Amino acid sequence: MRLVYLIGIQFYAFAVRVASLWNPKAKKWVKGRQVVWDQLQAFERSNDVPAYWFHCASLGEFEQGRPLMERLKAEQDCQLVITFFSPSGYEIRKNYELADLVVYLPKERRKNVVRFYRSIQPTKVFFIKYEFWAGYIFHAKSLGIPIYSVAAVFRSNQLFFKFWGGYMRRVLRQFDAIFVQEKTSEQLLSQINIPAIVAGDTRYDRVMSNAKKVDPYPEIERFIQGNSVFVVGSSWAEDEAVLFPLLNDPNFSEKVIIAPHEIHESRIEAIESGLDQPSVRYSELAKGERKDAKVLIIDNIGMLMNLYQYAKVAYIGGAFGTGLHNILEPACFGVPVIFGPDHQKFREASVFIENGIGQSVSNFEELFRAYEQFKSADQKATIQAFMQERTGATSLIYSAVFD
Repeated sequence: MRLVYLIGIQFYAFAVRVASLWNPKAKKWVKGRQVVWDQLQAFERSNDVPAYWFHCASLGEFEQGRPLMERLKAEQDCQLVITFFSPSGYEIRKNYELADLVVYLPKERRKNVVRFYRSIQPTKVFFIKYEFWAGYIFHAKSLGIPIYSVAAVFRSNQLFFKFWGGYMRRVLRQFDAIFVQEKTSEQLLSQINIPAIVAGDTRYDRVMSNAKKVDPYPEIERFIQGNSVFVVGSSWAEDEAVLFPLLNDPNFSEKVIIAPHEIHESRIEAIESGLDQPSVRYSELAKGERKDAKVLIIDNIGMLMNLYQYAKVAYIGGAFGTGLHNILEPACFGVPVIFGPDHQKFREASVFIENGIGQSVSNFEELFRAYEQFKSADQKATIQAFMQERTGATSLIYSAVFD
């Protein structure tokens, strides 16, 4: 199994290099790793404070680890090193203000692993969610460096639970502690005699904390004029194809705020052309344009979290193929959530559905029924209590590791 693992890594790296000839994401993957050693050489490791290394596959994993990173920086004088596997995480968070170093994870070869550890000299190592790089994990253990798996999720179809997965089970046994998000993962690990701690999902801590720091938008409040509001967050064209029949219905009386995932001109124009209702862009709102508008289109980045404070119901995009976006953010304001059908990889979506605060839809008819149901119900207190009950993962992990 170890040989298969090593061959698989080399084959993947080769395949990405070939794909980089035409694929922009693969090209960034290759190009980013060409400067890793220069970045590591420039990193100044302080001998006076601990250094904590967090490895995240991509942006989603970063958000899982972020509450713990912020807790460390708030309570300790320390250095923070973050590595990414994917360009979609690195490109967005390469300038993360709390990090002392953000780099791509060097390709896993023995000499690279040794050189990387010598460069950053981590005091503790944290692998987030799905990441289990055997060479880096075994080397940490050989150096006596404590290593933790944080916000982990396990499924029965993973290699760890196959009869031929002995090597990967050995990898799991190197961790000083594995913090899983749910009881199901703990039960799976117990079947292969690996202990785990059910800590919960750290993202609940972050969104609930952020909700307390929400900013008001007087110009948006003037647009709303006390009406009920339907917020559409991180939408794609596939989502809007289902949404437009609802928004264009003459009987639809609510105000609408749409914050598309991409805000380039062609996307904004596509939304405007798909709407029968009068709309206004946020950049035009302050100028007093389209005072009769029923739909506000957000044409900037960074506002979405704050917009949910105004919502009665929210629709979150991405679950028609690209990947469901953050449904926790609206829920922390007590807002029920609607999303598309492709959500199986997002455990929180199933939890929302099971608890009656989220619904998955595949077409306009299902969307209409879900919207009418949520619009007529008052679930705010119930949803906020649901969210509050799921906080505390960050404190549990921090205490287990450092107390």
